[in-house]
Amino acid sequence: MNVVLYSATGMIGSRILKELISRGHNVTAVVRDPSKVPAHPAVTAIKGDIFDADDIAAKAIGADAVVSAYGPGTGDQNDLLKATRSLIAGLHKADTHRLIVVGGAGSLHVTPGVDLIDSGLLPEQYMAAAIAHRDSLKLLSGADLLWTYFSPAGFIQPGQRTGKFRLGNTSLIADEKGNSTISAEDYAVALVDELENPKHIRQQFTIGY
Repeated sequence: MNVVLYSATGMIGSRILKELISRGHNVTAVVRDPSKVPAHPAVTAIKGDIFDADDIAAKAIGADAVVSAYGPGTGDQNDLLKATRSLIAGLHKADTHRLIVVGGAGSLHVTPGVDLIDSGLLPEQYMAAAIAHRDSLKLLSGADLLWTYFSPAGFIQPGQRTGKFRLGNTSLIADEKGNSTISAEDYAVALVDELENPKHIRQQFTIGY
């Protein structure tokens, strides 16, 4: 497949890039600094602007799918909504329909009808980012695209590629001790699985151990 990947040098995006390469996909890695993308024959690293719909359209034309691992980090969380709007508009212009978004865990349910954001369990320092991700999901839900919103577990960090994990829909996955975790490597495995064999078109889904 020909895949356009945004934020290919980030913690999650770099693992997705590695997983895509390992499975023989061709990747256009759209980043702020192309020199930071590891050289590989299957990878074309280019500079791009995720806030510019026309720029997104130009890069997405002819792609089989677009994957966005963009996150504003500690910056303005409104940037996530701007990026989501630009992606939707840009893919429409490019007539490219498949979009997978690296989402957040805040919109996942911890009890029936109550998501993590509203549960009182989410630390305050994560609240703004979680709300921005939830609002981004709402934008995607109204988009005329073949979108998938992939929420990680409550905690995602670098780790091991085990290939052993659980998938779910809109409920947070936790172990018997209440821990909700996933490695970025296993998250990337599940994301590329979904890319190759779509099972969650126009849906949110999640992962955890």
